[in-house]
Amino acid sequence: MPKVDIGDAEIYYEETGDGPPLMLVPGLGGGGSFWAPQIAEFAEHFRVIIHDHRGAGQSTHSLIDYSVDQMAADTVALMDGLGIDSAHYVGHSTGGAMGQTIAQDHPERLKSLVLSATWAGRDSYFRRCFETRREVLVELGLEAYARASTLVLMPPWWIAENDALIAEQAKILAVNNPPTEVMVSRIDAIMKYDRRAGLGDIRTPTLVICARDDAVTPIHLSDELAGSIPGAEQIVLDRGGHFVPVIQSGDYNPPVLDFLRRQAGL
Repeated sequence: MPKVDIGDAEIYYEETGDGPPLMLVPGLGGGGSFWAPQIAEFAEHFRVIIHDHRGAGQSTHSLIDYSVDQMAADTVALMDGLGIDSAHYVGHSTGGAMGQTIAQDHPERLKSLVLSATWAGRDSYFRRCFETRREVLVELGLEAYARASTLVLMPPWWIAENDALIAEQAKILAVNNPPTEVMVSRIDAIMKYDRRAGLGDIRTPTLVICARDDAVTPIHLSDELAGSIPGAEQIVLDRGGHFVPVIQSGDYNPPVLDFLRRQAGL
């Protein structure tokens, strides 16, 4: 299993394809396999790197106080370990928060930035959503947390059509999940995150993309990003919920790949 030692943790990663390096960075769940519907298509043009966040998947499940700054630093350390000076970057949800952090603190490391279903800082809706999910996790346990999370991560029409698949995925996740205290700390990390003040300083070419029916990071949070980052492009897909890269990859992949190829001169 390929891993990079970043000093106090090992980060599991996979890479596919040749060309300019492209980091695909997942959200709060932290599993690089989230990007399965993108890897093959994007790898026709890029050296695609996915990884499991520290605290998720096959990376070290460190018992630390997690933060988005720490998650971003881990990603930069992974790039260092792979000999990548700068890369194109697609970050979904928490991965997008990490991308904003890198773009503000280490702009030389990013050639382009795709902010996928993400946010710049919490508002009262975001706070209520994650306070509730955190409470379910702590009080009722992992299975209840997974069931409740499905109701906001996926759009209603998709849930109605994929009941058996959701049940099967829940069994797989239950085997691979980190300790509850790690998951709670990661939720606390995104609740504390706020990078609004530095959005106007981002000079990395940026695309903001989301689905209109996203119930976790609703469209107004993407509007805030697109309106605050100089020169940012914005795309709103008709449907797909928070997990739009998975649920509507046929709609998601073409505009994201078009943006990345334009930025890479391909």
